[in-house]
Amino acid sequence: MRMIFVNLPVRDLERSKAFFTALGFSINPQFSNETSASIVVDETIFFQLHTHARFKDFITGEIGDAFKATQVLNALSAASRAEVEEIAAKAKAAGATPWMPAQDHGFMYLESFQDLDGHVWEVFWMDPAAVQKS
Repeated sequence: MRMIFVNLPVRDLERSKAFFTALGFSINPQFSNETSASIVVDETIFFQLHTHARFKDFITGEIGDAFKATQVLNALSAASRAEVEEIAAKAKAAGATPWMPAQDHGFMYLESFQDLDGHVWEVFWMDPAAVQKS
């Protein structure tokens, strides 16, 4: 089984933890402390939030400002269009900023936002019937 750990620098760890738990994710205390938090999306997807001081231990160079330049698009699938709308609404209520207008392509629907540190998140649903079988 493969897993993914998205490591993100955050300015205020407690505020970021509150943001991601407001979206319905949980925190794994086993891999969390005063400088980092492990946000559990599901059994194979985790966001590792780090204070800037801790994040610098993992990189060379400077931490980019996600409000000034888009570094990456984090895309997270949802089970339905309604779940996309629910997660986006929770994010906005928790302080996220809308990023792009919602996109409805018929077979796929997505909404996007910037989290408290400017990281871009796209939440999308794709109709499984529209995906071609290989």
